[in-house]
Order: sequence, then structure tokens, then C-alpha cells
Amino acid sequence: ITVLTNWRKTSLMVAVSDTSPISSLSITGRLDLLRSQFSQVLIPEAVRTELERMPNPEAKASIENALRDGWLLCRAVGNWQVAAALGNVLDQGEAEAIALATEIQAGVLLIDEKEGRDFARQAGLLVRGVLGVLIRAKTMGEIASVRAEIGALRNRAGFFVAASLEACILRSVGE
Repeated sequence: ITVLTNWRKTSLMVAVSDTSPISSLSITGRLDLLRSQFSQVLIPEAVRTELERMPNPEAKASIENALRDGWLLCRAVGNWQVAAALGNVLDQGEAEAIALATEIQAGVLLIDEKEGRDFARQAGLLVRGVLGVLIRAKTMGEIASVRAEIGALRNRAGFFVAASLEACILRSVGE
């Protein structure tokens, strides 16, 4: 499995995110990893709505702080036809995130769900998920252990990682 392909070296790119990466990282107290890896992270309105429904008050507060600080920004999707078409087969947040990323030609789309990732790749988008963010954070020296972060994601955010993928990722970062 190729873990990191086409991951640009610069941290100055703009990303668009679906709900899962932001919610998972905020629950584990690691939302700051997105700030260090991207100049700005845009979310469509459907993702903002989903994030507002999170039951974790600390996670919600960190997201609101990121929005106030301006590096996390809610942006309306201009091409509603694409979002509506994708919304017939994907979650609305995923559909709007893919539509927005395509519309603004984002450097990367942050999305974890397999079906959404497949559609995004078909649209020509560079796709990364929480695990890719963690790998990059480890290579940048921002976290000490990907294994510990995966454990936190699993235990605190209910994040699922297949054992074979986890083993591959841990080997790739020397853990």
C-alpha cells in the first residue's frame, strides 16, 4: 500500500475538508495539525452544520476558535448542480466538500470515507484523510507517535482503522 503519494511539501496550500477529519482531530485535541499543514482549511455549509451538531463541547470550542482565528473558514458551494448530483449517492457534507474542492481547485481534499474518496479521486482531486495528516505530522516532528494518535482516535473518536492499513502506516513511519 502506498501511504503517501503526491503529498506536496509546502504547508501553504489550501485544503477543503469533510466533517470527519475536523471532528476526529478536534475530539483528540489535534485540530492544530491542520493549521500547521495548510494555510487555510475551507468547509462547505453542510460540513459546518454537521460540526455544529457534535456533542463534545471541547471539540466544538476548538472548531469555533479555528473559525474565529480565520484559518478554518466556511464557504458556500457555488456549483450546486455538482453538489446535488453527488448528494444523491453521498452524504451531503461529502458531496459539498467534493464540489467545493473541485470548484476552487484545492490543493487537497480531506476526507476519510471510502466512497467519498473514490468519487473525489475520479474528479481528479488529491485526497488525504486523518491518517495522512498524522503521517505528515510525524515527519514534520509535530507528534511523537502515530500509534498513540491512532489509539486516541479509536478510543475517543470511535475512528476505525483496518489492522492491515494501521500496520502499513506504522511501518512507513518506523513504529
